[in-house]
Amino acid sequence: MSAQSTTKPDAGQPATDYRPRHSGFVSAASHLGTAGQPAPELTRKRRSRNREGLEAGRRSTRTLLWIILAAALVVYGFPFVYLVLTSFKTPIDTIAVPPTILPREWTLENYTSALGRSGVLASMINSVQTAVISTLLSLVLAVPAAYGITRYKTPSGQVFIMAALVTRMVPPVAIGIPLASMMASAGLADTPIALAIAHTTISLPLSIWLMASFFEAVPRDLEEAATVDGCSRLGALWRVVIPVVSGGIAVTAIFAFLASWNEFLFALLMTAVRSQTTPVVIANFQTQFGLDWGSMTALAAVFSIPVILLTLLLQRKIVAGMTLGAVKG
Repeated sequence: MSAQSTTKPDAGQPATDYRPRHSGFVSAASHLGTAGQPAPELTRKRRSRNREGLEAGRRSTRTLLWIILAAALVVYGFPFVYLVLTSFKTPIDTIAVPPTILPREWTLENYTSALGRSGVLASMINSVQTAVISTLLSLVLAVPAAYGITRYKTPSGQVFIMAALVTRMVPPVAIGIPLASMMASAGLADTPIALAIAHTTISLPLSIWLMASFFEAVPRDLEEAATVDGCSRLGALWRVVIPVVSGGIAVTAIFAFLASWNEFLFALLMTAVRSQTTPVVIANFQTQFGLDWGSMTALAAVFSIPVILLTLLLQRKIVAGMTLGAVKG
């Protein structure tokens, strides 16, 4: 449709009287913005309001997230803070009713009493040995298993991962006694290696699942380029893939180490005196009047220090592993 018509003037009509006739919608469009504000100004105001609304929504979401994080910090952090504060209380303060958060009198008596007991230092050495052996076993088994599952796509691979994770649902007490009996039959009773093997059965399924997620995030083009340069499959894994997923290995190692470091039931069932770990020793802090809360909290606070230091040392690797996609929601 033509927006403008150009009709010739009649004969004898002056040329100056000729005016082009506009169609209705063009004429209306030419007058937009004459009443009120111009159209560009209205558009700018709408965009400004939209930006303000989006920014307000982001601020509200950010505030809500900070509130949730603060609540989680209180829920998870307060018990540890209370444990540390209790370790500085006198024996009377530890059993006071109602309990107090801050010590009325600060003392180091609980630390000297806990660390001076027979078998405490040996139990901490046993805990370190067991956790390190268990972590190494988990990584040695989980890395090739996860790599094979992710690179050789077969239905049985996914079934294997699901089956491994299902084993995590089995109560530890259901396999603790059979494992203790098997280790005794093999001549490994009351040894750190036996307890480390038992702890590996706990951490291995999760380690395989985590490492499989990490390997999935590594582009296969890197391995193909390495094989073109003459690397074998194992060479590409060792020289190319492992450095890329080093953050994921650190995350997996932390989980495996914590699973062994904090484990209590297997340590109680499979050790006697020679290989007892610190959680079992803490549980045995009893007197004729009941539990020795001061010494228990003091040794528990000391027992937490290696894990905190390990996390701080591997902080960058852990962050790199999280961003690589190992932990999926």
